[in-house]
Amino acid sequence: MTDPNLVGGGGSKVADAAELSRIDDSATETKKPRSLWGDAWRQLRRKPAFVISAVIIVLVVLIAIAPGLFSHREAGFSDLAKANQGPSADAWFGYDNQGYDVYARTIYGARASLLVGVFATILTVLFGSLIGILAGYYGRLIDSLLSRLGDIFAGLPFVLGAIVILTTFNAPGSSPGAVTIIVQVVCSIAVLTWPVAMRIMRSATLVAKQLDYVKAARALGASTPRIVFRHLLPNTLAPVLVYATIALGAAIGAEATLAYLGIGVRPPVVSWGVLISDSRDYFRADPHMLLFPGAFVTVTVLAFVMLGDGIRDALDPKSR
Repeated sequence: MTDPNLVGGGGSKVADAAELSRIDDSATETKKPRSLWGDAWRQLRRKPAFVISAVIIVLVVLIAIAPGLFSHREAGFSDLAKANQGPSADAWFGYDNQGYDVYARTIYGARASLLVGVFATILTVLFGSLIGILAGYYGRLIDSLLSRLGDIFAGLPFVLGAIVILTTFNAPGSSPGAVTIIVQVVCSIAVLTWPVAMRIMRSATLVAKQLDYVKAARALGASTPRIVFRHLLPNTLAPVLVYATIALGAAIGAEATLAYLGIGVRPPVVSWGVLISDSRDYFRADPHMLLFPGAFVTVTVLAFVMLGDGIRDALDPKSR
């Protein structure tokens, strides 16, 4: 006869094994794998440089959106009796040679500088990415033609090219409106910088189009627009977004450079570049006119560069 103790023990072991299997299955179902962006966000939150740069960028954006929250004076406030006075409790950044409050003009100048940087970066990334993904996908003759076109624009010196473009659109003695000036500066920066985004997108496309999911979509008869925008673009966007973050800071610096040369944004528009340009003849006597707007430009550009570096490291598995 069969020993009942053995039967009970065997049944108990089977029940325990079934219970453990059920727990493991439920744990597997509950724990879902993280996406690329989810894993990148988890890595970024641990980096102090990313947190600091993100806080600075958020603060600059808030200043650009609502400058009245940070300054009780308008950008046009002027008191000639206090011209060239240094920083004080009344004016934290002092006054310029025309009696303007440098702090108020620096706060209100963030909007124009940030607008130029954002729109120039958007235009650069959109145009460069479109050319790059077409060149990488089609290859051969189209790739050669588009790549040579990019090389031509990449070979143009930025300052020289911007001088030619902006002086061509603005005849001597002309006084275009504020919106026209900003549009011209944005287009000039985008025209001279799009080849970088094109090369990044082209390289990513050349790698992605050899992967199995693209070959499978092509074998199933998917159209070219569907393959490009549904399969290639989402999987080649990460390196371009990293470049866009760094390029935004560079565009803000480019705006300041063009304004300093007198060919970019100029009065009545108030921007950080305009403030730096207005102070170039007074730096030795009144350095505060240049130091504070210059510090805002430097810190903002550095914040975007640090943000881009952090995102690049988070999206690169080799750096972990």
